[in-house]
Amino acid sequence: MKLSIAYRAKIVIFTAMQLPEITVIISTYNQPKWLQKVLLGYEHQSVNNFEVIIADDGSTEETGKLISEFSKTSKFPIEHIWHEDLGFRKTMILNKAIPVAKSDYLLFTDGDCIPRNDFLETHLKLRKAGWFLSGGYFKLPKGTSEEITKDDINSQRCFDVGWLKSKGVPSSFKLNKLTSRGFKEHFLNFITPTKATWDGMNVSGWKKDVLLVNGFDERMQYGGEDREIGERLFNLGIKAKQIRYSAICLHLYHERGYVAPEMITRNNAIRKVTKREKVIRTPFGIEKD
Repeated sequence: MKLSIAYRAKIVIFTAMQLPEITVIISTYNQPKWLQKVLLGYEHQSVNNFEVIIADDGSTEETGKLISEFSKTSKFPIEHIWHEDLGFRKTMILNKAIPVAKSDYLLFTDGDCIPRNDFLETHLKLRKAGWFLSGGYFKLPKGTSEEITKDDINSQRCFDVGWLKSKGVPSSFKLNKLTSRGFKEHFLNFITPTKATWDGMNVSGWKKDVLLVNGFDERMQYGGEDREIGERLFNLGIKAKQIRYSAICLHLYHERGYVAPEMITRNNAIRKVTKREKVIRTPFGIEKD
């Protein structure tokens, strides 16, 4: 059956206006080489209807240029949200990115985490109302992180255990994150002693739930700033599902020179109040009370 030109035009318009199924919010700070590898990972996802928002905590022009160049040929739309570098303000830039998201489902990750090609498909398949998903990651040593090339990502061999071992990754139980499928995958998710928490490297949830708790607490600096929003979601009644052996990304090596003991102390004090007083909505979030 032939379709009229007018009808075909309507189909094109509808497709163009279709909202993304999932919004990926990637936090980054002055790691353009790592970010490029991460974006390449999203070029090879098994699903196509998604958008990427890069929440940039004050990177230099090099990161902006990378994003601009990558966007010219990218298969998915990219939005770059940036603010001035005034120290560690990850929670603030994430709060600026959340309202921009066009999808009703959000995935949060970092600009040093390369997603496996089934990464988004897994999060979409397992999403459920009233829950958030707590995914896993496999940390790489510095040398292996530097050695991963565009071809390694395109071919997905960087997720192959044999290839990783040949590049200096030692044998360990954690390699099961890369090899688990079917029953083994579900069994390991079930028996792992690691609690399902809101970990910013690999976590997804509903935008409406994130807005109900008013996003991230902007008083929080490095050290538990992701966990705290998860604790407020728990107070709201949202549950967490463990998928650390299902949704996998490779965590590239980086130093943490921005960490200071006073950050951890202050964050722990805020989290203590969140738990004790069962705080749901922070007054220091997206909307300022």
